[in-house]
Amino acid sequence: MLKLAAVSHPLWLCGFRPFFLLTALSAVGLIALWGIFLGHGLPLPSVAGGPFVWHAHELIFGFSLAAVAGFALTAIPEFTGSTAVPPRPVRLLVALWLVGRIAFWLSGALGAPALAIAGLAHLGLVAGLIVLLTPRLLADPERRHLSFLWALAAFALLIAGFYIDALAGTNRARWLHAAIGLLMILIVIAMSRISMRIVNGAIDECDEHDEEEPIEYCARPPKRNLAIGCIALYTSAEFFVPGERIGGWLALAAAAALCHLQSDWHVGRALFRRWPMMLFGVYLLMAAGYGLMGLSLLAGLDAFSAGRHLLTVGAIGLNIYMVLNIAGRMHCGRELDERPWVPPWRGSDRLCRSPARGDRAAWRASRTCCWHFPRSAGCCLLPSTSGTWVRYSPARAQMAARAARESSRRKPEPPLAALRREVHHLLHRHTPAPRLSKGWFRQCTSCSASASRSRETRRSSASLTPSTRSSITARRESSIRRAFASLSAISLRPRSTTTDPEA
Repeated sequence: MLKLAAVSHPLWLCGFRPFFLLTALSAVGLIALWGIFLGHGLPLPSVAGGPFVWHAHELIFGFSLAAVAGFALTAIPEFTGSTAVPPRPVRLLVALWLVGRIAFWLSGALGAPALAIAGLAHLGLVAGLIVLLTPRLLADPERRHLSFLWALAAFALLIAGFYIDALAGTNRARWLHAAIGLLMILIVIAMSRISMRIVNGAIDECDEHDEEEPIEYCARPPKRNLAIGCIALYTSAEFFVPGERIGGWLALAAAAALCHLQSDWHVGRALFRRWPMMLFGVYLLMAAGYGLMGLSLLAGLDAFSAGRHLLTVGAIGLNIYMVLNIAGRMHCGRELDERPWVPPWRGSDRLCRSPARGDRAAWRASRTCCWHFPRSAGCCLLPSTSGTWVRYSPARAQMAARAARESSRRKPEPPLAALRREVHHLLHRHTPAPRLSKGWFRQCTSCSASASRSRETRRSSASLTPSTRSSITARRESSIRRAFASLSAISLRPRSTTTDPEA
């Protein structure tokens, strides 16, 4: 523990590492405590407002606020091109988060002093984020990311209102409901930045482009502002006039605006890759949640709580999970996991077979999967959120041993074929390697130039002039020619023509 508290520990190298670790731990712990309370009556910490206020407070001002702090400390310096936040202020913010948890949990036993300490700790955390990030946001000449500053200021206002009402003993749940609306707005703001990079990267990898009409994802500000405005209007109506029909109409308007926001995601089969599909699912859950809440208010359906949980457990939970994985991987120098989706029937066909028929293999498979699924979930989520990876696990050791055995059995590739494959992979990746012939170099060069021109047209057609684009292509072709000139100097050993069987 003393090494963990040291400033030089790798945990404090990036601002997201301690907060994402706390986010993951609090998610598992809080949901487990709440599930045991509902199922077995486990007594929860006695706080002002009862167990439901404790549940909402911890998942909003505990779990979600830790994720917001980790994202803001990492993303805003990257967006603005400024320096990273040093470790000492990050340690202070983590201490304030922990003090807020302990003080609020003890507020039922210690009374108003503990509740006041919890409020001051939460306000200190948000105020510290504002103080650390405001100079970086204002240093940006275009100031395109000031919306994060207004969101943090609104968070401080909601925290202060909640604790003032908690100390006065009045209605404090309205501040928690308003905080959910603020988190929805913050998700829309942050998703517009994250999705641009992820979706366009997926389009490039799928090679879905056309010379005349290139496919490019762009998060358009008018649609985003319309969705933010509708969410803000519904949140205001729920705060001042809860349960009224006007809130139902505004909730349906927010759902319609979120559906309209999804029209930017028509990017072809790149949408069905792992990360773009999960990002798109956040908007789907938000639209479904507001739509179900609106129908409940207008038609008298008993599904308002289900709609709210689509926003919290669904949209907020999935979005935070995506941020943990994307930021945790990219800022640690690791690529995103781009493995394709696994159909559920491929992994469950053996599990569905009854072990009572004597199928011992199915029984062993079911027992192994039942043990490895929760272990794999815990071992993958927690290290990725803290920015580190588990260095050893039985599954990884088995995979490494299997790969070593296969590589030892594989015949060595001829040098000329390996050279052709590597050079072709550097030039272009979307066509099979051609045969080595006189026109092979010309074919590779023209194909690479065509692919480069299409990517440049899609990414920066508005910023590059034709002369600049042609000069880039000429430099690329000249570098390819120099590479082939250097490769031509490699002398390959001729094959042996002896017929001696012992040779």
